[in-house]
Amino acid sequence: MSTHRATFDEFVVSRSGRLLRTAYLLTRDWAAAEDLLQTALAKAWFAWHRLEADPEPYIRRIIANTYASWWRRRWNGEAPVAEVPQRGPGPDPHAAVDARDELWRSLGRLPKRQRTVLVLRYFEDLTEAETAEIMKCSTGTVKSQAAKALAKLRLDETLGVRA
Repeated sequence: MSTHRATFDEFVVSRSGRLLRTAYLLTRDWAAAEDLLQTALAKAWFAWHRLEADPEPYIRRIIANTYASWWRRRWNGEAPVAEVPQRGPGPDPHAAVDARDELWRSLGRLPKRQRTVLVLRYFEDLTEAETAEIMKCSTGTVKSQAAKALAKLRLDETLGVRA
């Protein structure tokens, strides 16, 4: 086995989980996230001999760029049902799940660029400079896109106000 293949295999084993999480946060679908990660890793394989000691930022950039270029999306909207389910009295045991689902749906309504900024900045905990480098834009663009995205989320009536 060549040295390039061995290092690539080691990288995939050690970092795939983290990169898959990033892909999932962008796509909000495990199957699409796996496809996105596989596509990014396939692209990285061809450039592996050129990559520096830490290829993760490069692959994260591939993930973000590939996600942005995927134009065809499967619709994940509501499905009609014959009868509206009734809720019983008392606190809703699924409220936390509903709140998380509302947040995911709200993130899904954001433009791709704003969603990408939020995922990289707040879920991946990258700096503004790191996010700007991955997205190939200025830190000012990262700041403005994050501000716009957070403002949209604040105005999203489906999220409601929770104390």
